Amino acid sequence: MAEEKKGMLYTILTYTIWGFLPIYWKQVGDVASDEILTARIFWAFWLTLAFIFLIRGGKFLFADLKALWKSKKTFFTLMAASYLITANWFLYIFAVTNDRIVETSLGYYVNPLVSVLLGVFFLKEKLTPAIKVAFGLAAAGVIILTVSYGTFPWLAFGMAFTFAFYGLIKKTIKLNALRGLALETLFVLPVATLYYIYLFYTGEAAFLHGSGSTDILLILSGAATALPLVLFATGAPLIPMYMIGFLQYIAPTFMLIIGVLMYGESFGLIELVSFSLIWLALILFTVSKVMEVRSTRKEKMNAVV
Repeated sequence: MAEEKKGMLYTILTYTIWGFLPIYWKQVGDVASDEILTARIFWAFWLTLAFIFLIRGGKFLFADLKALWKSKKTFFTLMAASYLITANWFLYIFAVTNDRIVETSLGYYVNPLVSVLLGVFFLKEKLTPAIKVAFGLAAAGVIILTVSYGTFPWLAFGMAFTFAFYGLIKKTIKLNALRGLALETLFVLPVATLYYIYLFYTGEAAFLHGSGSTDILLILSGAATALPLVLFATGAPLIPMYMIGFLQYIAPTFMLIIGVLMYGESFGLIELVSFSLIWLALILFTVSKVMEVRSTRKEKMNAVV
């Protein structure tokens, strides 16, 4: 029980950090989204690599890289995952720095349902009646938003689908979270480095050309990326999956609150109705998953008896 409590604490802290990250990105809002993304990749790799060697994990990192190279399929699959999460990071940063934090929360609320949809198409998983109803409710909420805005919330769904495909790929590759982050950012590092050189060459780089505080925040963006992943990797294995399912809604809830209360983004009656339908869908989805887990556990216990 003590281990489970520790797992809950780490996992709650993880989602809380992710929920408050929009405030961090807002502090560098005067820097272009493409440079913020470049800095996040560049510094995430070097800071993560430094920490790995600090805890004497270098030999394990090289072993992971060697094992990946032996299996070309796994190597290129992880490369695809790294570019998917990079696209997700860009959409997220672009949304936050362009006053669309509420849309980021929508994306991460919808993400679990998108993940289930991908499971149906790619893993041949079956939809229960409860999840079918949940999809209907979520779809109604999105349609109302689309009609109201006059445009499809592409940022939200871009984030949801890139993260869901990333999660789908990562299910097939077992890697330590910290070393996995180092390897994923390594795949994108050459592009990020070349782009940074281009920015400096054209005189468009904000890094080292603005305030010292902005430079520090850009460097620490790597730590802001790595820290919650390390916490999650520590806490998630100690608690059941259904509990992670409950806790994952902490982050988009904080994003929504921050977007509306701190930055004054629009959230009127239409948004309330739409989000209420999506929240109802998520409650139905989560409860059905909990019941499914308990039923499976009960069947296993009866089988043992």
